[in-house]
Amino acid sequence: MGTLARQANKSSPKAVFVAEAVTKTYHMGEVEVHALRGIDLELYEGEFVVMLGPSGSGKSTLLNILGGLDVPTSGRVHYRDHDLTTYDDAVLTRYRREHVGFVFQFYNLIPSLTARENVTLVTEIARQPLNPEEALKLVRLEKRMDHFPAQLSGGEQQRVAIARAIAKRPEVLLCDEPTGALDAKTGIVVLDAINRINRELGTTTAIITHNADIAQIADRVIYLMDGSIVRMEINPHKKQPAELTW
Repeated sequence: MGTLARQANKSSPKAVFVAEAVTKTYHMGEVEVHALRGIDLELYEGEFVVMLGPSGSGKSTLLNILGGLDVPTSGRVHYRDHDLTTYDDAVLTRYRREHVGFVFQFYNLIPSLTARENVTLVTEIARQPLNPEEALKLVRLEKRMDHFPAQLSGGEQQRVAIARAIAKRPEVLLCDEPTGALDAKTGIVVLDAINRINRELGTTTAIITHNADIAQIADRVIYLMDGSIVRMEINPHKKQPAELTW
């Protein structure tokens, strides 16, 4: 394991993810694009991590590999005692369904279903789900459960997407620019919902963003540049989302 990986929070009891020498290369005609260049990384139970870097730094590629949406060109990724790099598509699909919640920049809600019904879709395929009402209450939407997406603001729609992601009780919540389509005030409300889930459910949470201000709410900040992790920092003065200004 590389030096950077060993700088992780040693007080965390157990690693949920261990990535070793992970690379990802895309071929675009005759051009090779090196999205990841030898990533060593550990993510720990219950921690809140922000992965920070500019566009093209490899953040989304790394998140997709951890979440089983993509596979590395080389290297290993372990989720607990499971080597994800040995799994075929069917096993990766089961891994995503049972262990990982995703939140993306765009909400992908079904317009013809209410907030409650959008969340219910996930609970019907989960093994031990939260009930939809409980999931929506966690993101403070208990009064908006029977509204359709078109009747909700952007921030409310994103909170429905978060409720949908956590309704299956995932051990890991992976968030790709969850505030990217929102204004600052609304983004803070969404970050508060994600932070609350991390705190109350103990869900290991990773947010990728190019917004450096969001790093202030993390337990640990991982900086990426040109497909490499350039440094990691434990946050000595973690803030709550309501304290952010940007």
